Parts: sequence; C-alpha cells; structure tokens
Amino acid sequence: MSTKINNIINDLKSLTLLEAAELVKQIEETFNIDASIASQNPAIVMPTAVDSSTKNETEEKTEFDIILEEVPAAKKIAILKVVRSITGLGLKEAKELVESAPKTIKENITKENSEELKKQLEEAGAKVSIK
Repeated sequence: MSTKINNIINDLKSLTLLEAAELVKQIEETFNIDASIASQNPAIVMPTAVDSSTKNETEEKTEFDIILEEVPAAKKIAILKVVRSITGLGLKEAKELVESAPKTIKENITKENSEELKKQLEEAGAKVSIK
C-alpha cells in the first residue's frame, strides 16, 4: 500500500466510535450515498476450487441416528420397554416418544451400536430406520 493509504488507515484506527459515526455521516452527505444499503446486502462468496482427489473421495459416515418409524399397537408395550432401556427415559416420556412415531430415538451413535439397537427394537416389533 502507498504511504497515503497507510496514513488514512492509521487515522481511521484512532477514531472513537462517535467520530467514526460522524465520518460515515459526512461521507454519505459528501458523496450522496447511503452506507446502510451496502450493509444490508449479503456478501458475495466466490466458490473455491476443489481438488479433484478430494472430490472423488466420499466420506464414510461415522455417526448414525436411530429413528422409530412405526409402532404396531399390539407390540407397543414391548417396544416401550426397549425404548426405555435404550434412552433411560421415564415411563411417561418413553410412552410419549413411542406414541409420536416417527421419532428419533438415539442420535450420533456408532454404526455397530445403531445396528444393535435396531435389532433390539425390531425384535420387539417396531419398524426402525438408521440415518
């Protein structure tokens, strides 16, 4: 940068908040512009170049969610017991969760753990999905 611009930047750094507000007002009047319009528009972000080697690699998902999709009425009590053991919820909370299916039971768990929980819920009669 030139010394002139460096001097302006240093002078701006030394301004108080009130002085900076006055400066903005003077610039708006002098150049017949409205600085508030510029701050309302979102910034334009240019896309970055993606390395072709990283684009071809797919990330393996490591965290999964167990979602209770469907609860048959005849199997509700058995499913409720499994949901309570998985979540640690009380009877009332677990009952509300089971009755509000489809609902997420457990979030951000490992693949092995999610498969085990799915197996337990399906054995009790629930329809479960892993996402």
